[in-house]
Amino acid sequence: MATLLRKIGLIRLHDRDTEDPKHHHQGSLKGTKGNQKNNNTKHCNTSNETNNILSTPEIKARRFDVSGKDKPAVKPDKPSKDTNEKQQTGGGKATSGSVMPPPAANRQHCTQVRTRRLMKELQEIRRLGDSFITVELANDSLFDWNVKLHQVDKDSALWQDMKETNTEYILLNVTFPDNFPFSPPFMRVLTPRLENGYVLDGGAICMELLTPRGWSSAYTVEAVMRQFAASLVKGQGRICRKAGKSKKTFSRKEAEATFKSLVKTHEKYGWVSPPVSDG
Repeated sequence: MATLLRKIGLIRLHDRDTEDPKHHHQGSLKGTKGNQKNNNTKHCNTSNETNNILSTPEIKARRFDVSGKDKPAVKPDKPSKDTNEKQQTGGGKATSGSVMPPPAANRQHCTQVRTRRLMKELQEIRRLGDSFITVELANDSLFDWNVKLHQVDKDSALWQDMKETNTEYILLNVTFPDNFPFSPPFMRVLTPRLENGYVLDGGAICMELLTPRGWSSAYTVEAVMRQFAASLVKGQGRICRKAGKSKKTFSRKEAEATFKSLVKTHEKYGWVSPPVSDG
């Protein structure tokens, strides 16, 4: 900057020394005004020259360094506690890197979806009032149903067994998970004790549509029960009449273990008859 100021001072001295001395001795108003005009012009020219000098890349860089030398570096503001809490709880606008809503909100949403769906299906079944199935809530829970299957194919051996044993219905328990209808319900036979018909230990049911791979949210409880009734006949299901064994009830724990095992087996071999060694 000192070198720059010296250059500006030399330019002004040079202009003043090179002026004609005669102009300084003239006392007329016209001459004075003319000198002032010339001086103003020279001053403007000097300012232009100064601006040109200041506008050179070297001077610009030096001015930038000098102006920013003493200024402290500005640190980015740390997010406040409220901001962090809003980001964690899903407050504010979501960004591409934002976290998912908390599990509690997801559970609440899933519960609402499940409740609306089951209420709709329950009302539809009761509205039809046909003799195919009837539903009772287990322990007054909307998510735990006892379903009575009153009819199967009347030409089947199973139907004859029901008539001969005075069995009015086949009772099943159906429980609905938190993310129903996007995941299948768990269904098992309670009574009577059945053999074959794709009913396994504990009353577990071997049906692909009851697995995550075979399930569709479009399936209704009534549609699942109709499929189950057809699979009973196709698998030649019969009511167990063996002494002692027929009175043994199915257990939920055994049914869950059996179902997990059969799903694992079918994931390995597909939904075909697996080797006898795998059950």
